[in-house]
Amino acid sequence: MDPPNDTTRFILAGVSHPGNVGAAARAMKVMGFSDLVLVAPRAARAAQHEQALGMASGATDILHAARVVGTLAEAVDGIGLLCATAMTPRDFGPPTRAPRELFARLAGEGQRVAFVFGSERLGLANDDVYRCHYCVSIPTASAYGSLNLAQAVQVIAYEWRQALGGFDVQARTPERRLAGADEVQAALGHWQRVLEAIEFLDPAAPKKLMPRLNQLLNRAQLGSEDINILRGIARSVERGRE
Repeated sequence: MDPPNDTTRFILAGVSHPGNVGAAARAMKVMGFSDLVLVAPRAARAAQHEQALGMASGATDILHAARVVGTLAEAVDGIGLLCATAMTPRDFGPPTRAPRELFARLAGEGQRVAFVFGSERLGLANDDVYRCHYCVSIPTASAYGSLNLAQAVQVIAYEWRQALGGFDVQARTPERRLAGADEVQAALGHWQRVLEAIEFLDPAAPKKLMPRLNQLLNRAQLGSEDINILRGIARSVERGRE
């Protein structure tokens, strides 16, 4: 079962491009979050815009439930702790921390947390940053640190979900069964007969070929299906010599 998500809010302030709103909703949903608030978006009906709905790709329920408010003060009702997201620390602003370092501590406090993102071009206004308890800065390469808004939402959502305990990884492939020693030896015996038949192996002077092949198969840790393939090749060689 997915973890509850009612303790986390994502706030987009002054977003310009409706596509980013939809992509942010998708980023939230894959990490199990759903509380999205838009503060004075520049595009009218940003959460219902065609580009937003297209980029949401299955997360349109988050867009339909998103609230639109005029100020950050309205967006943070019921929130206990605010985290601004900004590349550049502000003078006299809140302490700046990397997500992983900060979230490991915040996750155990049990407060309702909101992550506040600024506009694509200008980021967050200083007054909005000053309102927050922390400034979260995603570590990037020193030569280029420009993240798309929705990408930043995805990184923060992922790091916060991991701090909250993450998700169980769903196995997508069946467990692989390793071949037993008896299967390996049977395959080696089969291959020895074929190698002798094609005169690759001289039974009078076998040297160390078969022990070497034995060790090769052991190192490869073959599965039963792999052994079946090798024996199928051997049978094909035998048929070709008939």
